[in-house]
Amino acid sequence: MRWQKLLVEHGYACRTVPAEYGGFGAEEDILKTAIISEEFFAADLPQGLNSQGISMLVPTILEHGTEAQKSAWIEKTILGEVFWCQGYSEPDAGSDLTSLKTAAVEDGDDFVINGQKIWTSSAHIAQMMFCLVRTEADAPRHAGISYMIFPVDLPGIEIRPLQTMTGHPSFNEVFLTDVRVPKTALVGDRGQGWVVANSTLKHERGMLGAAHGLAWRLSRLRDLIARQKAAGSLAMPIEVLRDRYAGLQARVEGLRLHEMRLVSMAAENQPAGTGALVCKLLGCELNHQLDILAMDLRGPESAAYNPDAELASDEIWHQLSMYDLGLIIGGGTAQIQKNIIAKRGLGMPREARRN
Repeated sequence: MRWQKLLVEHGYACRTVPAEYGGFGAEEDILKTAIISEEFFAADLPQGLNSQGISMLVPTILEHGTEAQKSAWIEKTILGEVFWCQGYSEPDAGSDLTSLKTAAVEDGDDFVINGQKIWTSSAHIAQMMFCLVRTEADAPRHAGISYMIFPVDLPGIEIRPLQTMTGHPSFNEVFLTDVRVPKTALVGDRGQGWVVANSTLKHERGMLGAAHGLAWRLSRLRDLIARQKAAGSLAMPIEVLRDRYAGLQARVEGLRLHEMRLVSMAAENQPAGTGALVCKLLGCELNHQLDILAMDLRGPESAAYNPDAELASDEIWHQLSMYDLGLIIGGGTAQIQKNIIAKRGLGMPREARRN
């Protein structure tokens, strides 16, 4: 946490979060942001926490939250003192999120929540949740949703970790039974949670497919190639390796420049449109393709899975490949992203419904 605090104090993390809420308070500057990121990667230094709370909730609260919510949660979140999880998906509401059924019924100064969430990342280690609930049962699907924040240790909340193929329980089921939260837990207006939720989703897509994560993998892959070549143990012809690496390098650079364009647009208050969806779609797919190339380079030894591999170990690629495969689905499946890009970005018609 001391490293995170040091980064924030010097403007290397949470750079544009207002100073009154614990951030550095700088204006958006695409050149400085790019230089900071590149220098940290060149020095192989961690560039601060990249949690759901910091990357997704904080910008949402800054946009839609009350002054009390900003004062209570932003500084604690960016310093890593409070960790958050996201209560969005349900057993029958994943990509079609507006079909969610978790209900919040008004009772005096509180809401009483009943329902279930699933695929809730980090719920088992989080202290707080930002959650979508249905407060207007008779309203149209998009209009009857509200956005709330509350502690995960409230009476009536049960968290059950889900074992994944990586060997780590990063996802969870969350059951909410007569959970009482105050009306002050609402972020934005009651029944307008879909508007708030889309702000969070926008930042989630940017986080999941961020080019700096790709650059880290590309750098690690380059080091792996150098070691395998020096040992004379390349598991594929050099021509094939060159073609695959150069192709991925070009796509990573293209996505990095696309991200910089989106930052420039945001600085000029221009909407990103489907540009953020492109980042999520391509970023998650590229992460997995980089993992697979690393595994192919290692040859048969990459088939031996070590769930406890350290991040600096070559054995981490197998674990990353399974985790990144999940992220092609998480945060909106690749198929859903492609459909939205096709319809909203390219103006293509909806797919014909089959009888």
